[in-house]
Amino acid sequence: MNKGVYLSLLSIGLAQGMKIPIHYIKKKEWRPDLFFQTGGMPSSHSAGVSTLTTYIALQRGLPTFDFALSLVYGLIVMYDAQGIRRQTGELTLKVNSMHELIEKVQKDESLAFKQEAPKKLKEMLGHQPEEVVGGAVLGALVGVIGHLCSKKDRKLSNFRVKFENRWF
Repeated sequence: MNKGVYLSLLSIGLAQGMKIPIHYIKKKEWRPDLFFQTGGMPSSHSAGVSTLTTYIALQRGLPTFDFALSLVYGLIVMYDAQGIRRQTGELTLKVNSMHELIEKVQKDESLAFKQEAPKKLKEMLGHQPEEVVGGAVLGALVGVIGHLCSKKDRKLSNFRVKFENRWF
């Protein structure tokens, strides 16, 4: 794999890891399971695509096809994360609350009614706009740092080649 992929995966992992302490600060509740869940601050989707887009822009330049493709793909992912997926999460909240209401109504009935309760739907699917922006900023920072580290790697390898060529 190339460095852009590694950096994007690192950025996604960082964003997922940051959700735990951010949630703790906000809610005073320690929830390590948030690492494996979608939604929340910052958006790992936004972090991953903005890392890749930033890295490509700095490595290859803005007028390249690589950058254009990554930028359009990233914008679609971020729009989807805060738009469609967020709306799905809000709809899920309503469905779950309706299920709770139906259970209350059923308990008041005198008829014996047995039905397996459906599994509660996952409510945190999408992102608020500020969560998307937070992920995008994190991703851009990781992309810049990755680019700066790549420049150092290139300088060192160029130095080694020049140094080795002198001796051989």
